[in-house]
Amino acid sequence: MPSFKKLRGLLLLPAIALLGGCKAVLMSPSGDIAVQQRDLIIVSTLLMLLIIIPVIILTLVFAWRYRKSNTAATYDPEWHHSTKLELMIWGAPLLIIIALGAITWISTHTLDPYRPLQRLDADRVVPADTKPLVVEVVALDWKWLFIYPEQGIAVVNELVAPVDRPISFKITASSVMNSFFVPALAGQIYAMPGMETKLHAVINKAGEYEGFSANYSGAGFSGMRFKFHGVNEADFDQWVKTAKAGDGGALGRDAYLKLEQPSNRDPVHRYASVSEDLYDAILNRCVESNRMCMKDMMAIDAQGGVAGPEGKYNIASMDAATRSRIGVDATNRKYVGAMCTVNDPLGSAASAATQPI
Repeated sequence: MPSFKKLRGLLLLPAIALLGGCKAVLMSPSGDIAVQQRDLIIVSTLLMLLIIIPVIILTLVFAWRYRKSNTAATYDPEWHHSTKLELMIWGAPLLIIIALGAITWISTHTLDPYRPLQRLDADRVVPADTKPLVVEVVALDWKWLFIYPEQGIAVVNELVAPVDRPISFKITASSVMNSFFVPALAGQIYAMPGMETKLHAVINKAGEYEGFSANYSGAGFSGMRFKFHGVNEADFDQWVKTAKAGDGGALGRDAYLKLEQPSNRDPVHRYASVSEDLYDAILNRCVESNRMCMKDMMAIDAQGGVAGPEGKYNIASMDAATRSRIGVDATNRKYVGAMCTVNDPLGSAASAATQPI
């Protein structure tokens, strides 16, 4: 028997070793928003345990007290009501639900990801003259693109921000829905094509933190990770200078279309410059010059859906590569047979073959 106990102890060692590598980052975050979310989890859990623990204990007590072999327990088959028990059974959960409802209402507004930060941490408010760092986030297949519009650089699979400076994230995706998540910084925010979500957060401790996609998005999902570095202002400025002086090249529309192609576990790549309108083109799904932007389509719809010559020309000019990229394949459907004006009613100047979708 003693030898078996020793063997059992040895078998537990690998499990203990594996658990030793775990980091409960959600319970020990480094950003104020994540800290408030952590506190919300703890308070909510404790409030619910006020009911769960007594119920578990009383279940065991009743099972023992009224077991068949306990002849000293009072047996009353006609018992059916107790006002005291009813008040306890319904009153305590009701009070806890009210408390949880109040906490949820307050925290929903306080921790709204679209709401600019009011404080840096529990002891410091955001100074009035503080300008947030703007970062435009694009979820690609299967990598992350971070655009710093004010600094004029872009980075693949690396995010850097100064400590104690508010960060304003603008988040979108190139194709399928994804989820941007840095547990040490704040909660996850979905990234969706053709839509922009936002997140305001701050990192309070310098260090290297894990960032990843929290929403399955295909074959390369498991490798869709990046490092988030919290640094001081001087180191951030130096990082920006290094990126600008590097040989990463420029990220324009053509370079983006190549970057957008699916790939797995891409290394960090820093672009020395980035087109000013690239993020807007990605968001409006018109990176190709011959595609109409979603905002222009919506403006046309707002005017009653009349595209006019410009809209028709935009549609007709879509080439085979663009149609292939957006997944349109309808060889039997045709549109825009010709472009014409009142001075050229037959459209002789643009009466080439009808354009397929």
